[in-house]
Amino acid sequence: MERTEVLDMMGSLKLYGMRTAYDETLAVAVKRKHEPQRFVGDLLKAEISEKQARSIRYQLTVAKLPLAKDVDDFAFK
Repeated sequence: MERTEVLDMMGSLKLYGMRTAYDETLAVAVKRKHEPQRFVGDLLKAEISEKQARSIRYQLTVAKLPLAKDVDDFAFK
């Protein structure tokens, strides 16, 4: 299967972390002669990390936290 096909499939499955890490992970796997299971595992780790980061960004957006404040900005009574 061609590289572009693999990347297109990852995109259609919304595996953006895998798609981003694919080239680098493949290069490392070939260079170090990793087993296919290790290669797939590394791609899955990249996907999990990307999804967690995206989730945190979303949660921060939904939380509608105010801009950073200094201690002087708070109204203490």
